[in-house]
Amino acid sequence: MTIQTTPKKIYRVTQPEWSKQAVIYQVNTRQFSVSGTFKEVTKRLNHICDLGADILWLMPIHPIGEKNRKGELGSPYAVKDYLDINPEFGNADDFQELVQEAHNRNLKVILDWVPNHSAWDNPLVDTHPHWYARDHHGEFRPSPWWDWSDIIEFDYDEPALREYMINAMRYWVERFDIDGFRCDVAGYVPNDFWHQARVALDAIKPVFMLAEWENRDLHETAFNMTYAWSWNETMHELAHGRCSLDRLRKYYSWNERAWPHSAYRMTFVSNHDKNAWDGTQAEQFGDALEGAIVLSVLGEGMPLIHNGQEAGETKRLAFFERDPIEWQPHRIGDLYKALIKIKKSIPALGNGEFGSRMIQVPSNAMSQVFSFVRMDEHNKVLVIINFSDTLGKVTFNDPILNGHYYKCTLDSSSSHHESKSETEHLHIDKAVQIDPWGYQVWISSH
Repeated sequence: MTIQTTPKKIYRVTQPEWSKQAVIYQVNTRQFSVSGTFKEVTKRLNHICDLGADILWLMPIHPIGEKNRKGELGSPYAVKDYLDINPEFGNADDFQELVQEAHNRNLKVILDWVPNHSAWDNPLVDTHPHWYARDHHGEFRPSPWWDWSDIIEFDYDEPALREYMINAMRYWVERFDIDGFRCDVAGYVPNDFWHQARVALDAIKPVFMLAEWENRDLHETAFNMTYAWSWNETMHELAHGRCSLDRLRKYYSWNERAWPHSAYRMTFVSNHDKNAWDGTQAEQFGDALEGAIVLSVLGEGMPLIHNGQEAGETKRLAFFERDPIEWQPHRIGDLYKALIKIKKSIPALGNGEFGSRMIQVPSNAMSQVFSFVRMDEHNKVLVIINFSDTLGKVTFNDPILNGHYYKCTLDSSSSHHESKSETEHLHIDKAVQIDPWGYQVWISSH
């Protein structure tokens, strides 16, 4: 028997050059301003750019179902019409202006897409009832394991449903020139559908695809980025003292060995789900918040900023009602700006295979301190984070650390996060003192 050694040429996802050091920013249009409109998002695009964001992710913009609606305004994930705009946010001209103004600032725009289910009163329920899944009673099926009573699920065994959904996605790319999609519960939809969709969309223009899921196979022929849910869960457990730093080390080992280097993983401290149901960033992470943010930006992964984090994320935003963000200057916004500036200035901190792998730097305080370098032929970035409530006096035992560095001033009490200290010499015999829950970023040029 002859074994085929050269695989057939198949479609592969490649990462665009513009994304190599990109940061993603999530907008909940309803809560982004007092009026909750596209026009108000457009007015704050300069603010989003100033943070250092490159991708604007808009939560679903479609009309929301009224049948079995939750709350007064309903969930944006209960889509009533895939080809229309929620009048709560504005009209097609307002949306087109938002996309155009974002593009004028070199921001990519991706839409939140909800393919797994629709609202009960979506017209497809009447025109194509056979496109919907049924339960053991033969009735339309809300998710049986979650409190998703305001939606019913599709059946992707129906080829015509796939064709409709892909054409609907194509409409937004062709009509409004959007740049891709964040795909809700992507793992609930068959992988081969996503391959079909990706090929069809890329035939119009190269798109950027984010899956709300954590599965490496999604990267092969469909998605540029997946959620790093395991990272977020690990950081949350670590912040609350429910796991050791070894669990975080295991995450990075798994990420390095089991996932393609080209795969972008979205590292996030907050998002609309975490904020609404688990608490604000401060509630979730407490004293570990700033260390978690540092790791999300300078470690491997593309960092997400959830709208309002930079203003201190002062409350859990209501999911089914109007509940505007309370905008204010805040040290967390300053911290994000400083970290993103560092990320974008050093190629080794790039996303996926554009950047360098994290290399753990062992120390005498492995149970307390997480430390790593990312390096290339030009720069070495050393990150030290104390995930404990005691002062750390850290000595390192790996000569990879040796060199002349400057320490970035990232103290959140300072208004000059991006400033640098005098150059210092670090070597394996020198102790570094780090405050409880503190962090340090050292950069060496060579």
